[in-house]
Amino acid sequence: MISLTNINVTFQDKKHTVHAVKNVSLTVEQGEIYGIVGYSGAGKSTLVRVINLLQRPTSGSVVVAGNDLLKLTSKELRQARKKIGMIFQHFNLMGARTVYENVDYPLRKSGLSKQQRKEKILSLLELVGLSDKKDTYPSQLSGGQKQRVAIARALANDPEILLCDEATSALDPKTTLAILELLKKVNQELDLTIVLITHEMQVVKEICHKVAVMEDGEVIESGDIATVFSKPKQTLTEDFIQTATHTNRAIETIVHNPDFIQLGKDDTLVQLSYVGSTTKEPLIADVYSKFNVKVNILFGNVEILQQTPFGQLIVVLSGEREDRKQAISFLESQKITIRQLDFIPREKNIEENHLNCEEKEEEVV
Repeated sequence: MISLTNINVTFQDKKHTVHAVKNVSLTVEQGEIYGIVGYSGAGKSTLVRVINLLQRPTSGSVVVAGNDLLKLTSKELRQARKKIGMIFQHFNLMGARTVYENVDYPLRKSGLSKQQRKEKILSLLELVGLSDKKDTYPSQLSGGQKQRVAIARALANDPEILLCDEATSALDPKTTLAILELLKKVNQELDLTIVLITHEMQVVKEICHKVAVMEDGEVIESGDIATVFSKPKQTLTEDFIQTATHTNRAIETIVHNPDFIQLGKDDTLVQLSYVGSTTKEPLIADVYSKFNVKVNILFGNVEILQQTPFGQLIVVLSGEREDRKQAISFLESQKITIRQLDFIPREKNIEENHLNCEEKEEEVV
């Protein structure tokens, strides 16, 4: 459906050359919801605008629905763009037009009769849950309702692809989930391919089938959701995932609060990540029965990512060193990803606080 190959986007001014996108290649299949995640300035918004050539690449190939967009005439490109809808963070609705008129606007030159347009608009408003708001103006709507209007408008020309550029960033968490559920609905009911740009892995986790992680203009990691979440290869990806699963807060609480646990020489603090059928196995019990290693669970979380169970545990493994080593090898053989966590002992924490106080006193003097 979408194939970007060796995409580079370079901006030039009098003094600087900015490489916004660097040699990016990715493929989005028909019917997928594909997430592109990265912090501000990563190049993700520039990349998504390449898909409909709102931003022409400096080099590379852009093929959408079998068409090489860079080889199309202006007229052919305008036609191709009708099959690519787009929604934005700030909705871009026309304040002087009603909800009905906003959705009707893209249909002006569609060739449909007035009655056909009416039927289509009403059908779209029903799809997005705004049938009772057709005569309302945008200023009278909530943020979530405005985004629903923007989605209806983007669907007016029966697109095959929907590009979402930070479409939920201006919304509260509850409204964000409602909009994501709507996007999932239109993806399933209309077989719509969706490319979703965001700086929040939580959004990706909710609805995406695949994800690409961008940093400094490059895609540093990509793959299906279950694989990326269970076995992240890059530190940035891991940071995004820890935030999305709230594991980062748990780790912070445990690692930086020595009163939470006391580790002895026979204890190891680890994080376990597991996916799929492994979540059903009694592995914790097996570790004790096979290797005489006790497992103290400090934090646990299980979620479903695209119908695939994904779980995380933070545990203390207690036992002889060789037994712990064998237990970890056994867990890894069961396709569990293990990450040892650095723990701040009580004595070290007190010592560091003391040193920090001395440094501050010297600064004051």
